[in-house]
Amino acid sequence: MTFPYKLVATDLDGTLLRNDDTVSERTREALAAVTAAGAAHIIVTGRAVPWTRHILDDLGYEGLAVCGQGAQVYHAGERKLLTSLTLDRQLAGLALSKVEAEVGPLALAASRDGLDGEVLVGPGYRVQEGPLPAVLAEDPAELWSAPLNKVYIQHPDLDDDALAKAARSAVGNLVDVVMAGPGVVEILPLGLSKATGLSLAARRLGLKAADTLAFGDMPNDIPMFTWAQRGVAMANAHEDLKAMAQEITVSNEDDGIAVVLERLLQSYG
Repeated sequence: MTFPYKLVATDLDGTLLRNDDTVSERTREALAAVTAAGAAHIIVTGRAVPWTRHILDDLGYEGLAVCGQGAQVYHAGERKLLTSLTLDRQLAGLALSKVEAEVGPLALAASRDGLDGEVLVGPGYRVQEGPLPAVLAEDPAELWSAPLNKVYIQHPDLDDDALAKAARSAVGNLVDVVMAGPGVVEILPLGLSKATGLSLAARRLGLKAADTLAFGDMPNDIPMFTWAQRGVAMANAHEDLKAMAQEITVSNEDDGIAVVLERLLQSYG
């Protein structure tokens, strides 16, 4: 059996994962068939390694994963960080002051660097329900006391798109701002994206953008779609991503990844 792409890159939340944070048996089988046909599968997620590792373990995943919005390339089989890029905390603080001058006070959380980096949550930050661990930091200074991959921001009134747009306008070329999911707006090192992380991981495998089929659902997947040969958005995807995808599949709840992979396997098998 043959497959037309040498690399399949999948986002996690809203894409590979169903809404209950599991991967369906059908999708597991489709990915197994694709890798058996010679393609590599790389998970590309905004989650840092500590929030991704349990999913990789459940999948029996031993390859490379791009985590932290591209900041980390992680070897799941060896449980080793191959690359890790941190956010300049002084620049981030300056950027935040510029955003707050425009929109008023923000609630903050911060993702610490490293294999076991904690997510610290500042006063007023609304943590989403679920199994992902976070540590309450009552003193906001704690957020800045160790190297970070990114800072999460929330606003009491602005929705995600409006906050991301206002923040992007305010920070100029100090940092990047991305909307990564419901309630998740992030400040990242300038120039960092899923595309930069994925290109590093692909290069380690001797693969290129032209070899790549990518799946995603949020605006933070736009750089990955721009980089890849083909981008497939889920039916549940953000409209900005759908607008530049080459294809829209069914939702993450309906095995959208498997639907596309099965069709391609059948067409080229």
